[in-house]
Amino acid sequence: MPLEPSSVGRRRRKTPVRSHPTVRSRPLPGEEGITRMADGGDYRLSQLDSLEAESIHIMREVVAEMERPCLLFSGGKDSIVMLHLARKAFWPARIPFPVMHVDTGQNFPEVLEFRDRLVRELGVQLIVASVQDAIDRGLVREEPNGSRNRIQTPVLLEAAEKHRFDCLFGGARRDEERARAKERVFSFRDEFGQWDPKNQRPELWSLYNGRVFPGESIRVFPLSNWTELDIWSYIEGHGVALPSIYLAHEREVFQRDGMLYAVNEHCQPKKGEPTLTAVVRYRTVGDATLTAAVESDADTVAKVVAEVAATRVTERGATRGDDKVSEAAMEDRKREGYF
Repeated sequence: MPLEPSSVGRRRRKTPVRSHPTVRSRPLPGEEGITRMADGGDYRLSQLDSLEAESIHIMREVVAEMERPCLLFSGGKDSIVMLHLARKAFWPARIPFPVMHVDTGQNFPEVLEFRDRLVRELGVQLIVASVQDAIDRGLVREEPNGSRNRIQTPVLLEAAEKHRFDCLFGGARRDEERARAKERVFSFRDEFGQWDPKNQRPELWSLYNGRVFPGESIRVFPLSNWTELDIWSYIEGHGVALPSIYLAHEREVFQRDGMLYAVNEHCQPKKGEPTLTAVVRYRTVGDATLTAAVESDADTVAKVVAEVAATRVTERGATRGDDKVSEAAMEDRKREGYF
């Protein structure tokens, strides 16, 4: 039987290799990482879209991994954005965790009014941990200067233990302060609620380890990679409502340590500190005794965005008296169990 002719040495016809019909094989200069389709559509995410997607992913990871999460809510812009993201993350279902406010009793009335209205509209459970109640019970003692900032920590830890929360969402961002800059998204806390910056878990490829033993907990910061400008740009783009004190308004103030403090029942000028009426706004919200305003004519969110884009001083550095105790003030409080 004759053998078939060998194919060895026979020239084969080359089939041209073609790229995917809808994707350019080589990007144009400056377009690395951007997918453009044949129809000319641009499928890249904006900076804010990427941050939003990351934050929503983190919140969903927490709900999937942890048993009893809770969102720390102060009524400030960061916690408001965080609550807005939580609503988007689980829509159309309700937000699957409560919110908790550690109430020092020295809050701005505009913030408390906004807090109550927002949680009522969203239908979420609000837990209020009262510092004044803790003082009355003897759990904490008020400092001689009248500040209640530092004594919030035992009140927070007591409330977390009472409600058996194993995870607390916080609105901290890395651009605010150096201690927050080196804290991971999932921040492990021991059975005493303390943070050890030398004992942090790796977060390679955005993989988060939420495993804890009984008594331990995790603080999670979905806004870690956001900046103040990102927050305000998101507020503008999504129409997020805020307390009125974030926009420029007239207020009676006095100067102390180079900052403008509002005259109110919790904060009064000392001898030699004259008062004046100025057009100011607040960049961050905390205790009325420690949070200063900045002179500004930004009476719309768009004007605030332009103002923030031009500033070179962080909001906490410019307006928070509690961070001026020492250079390590924030880290010291975090080691004790602070937000």
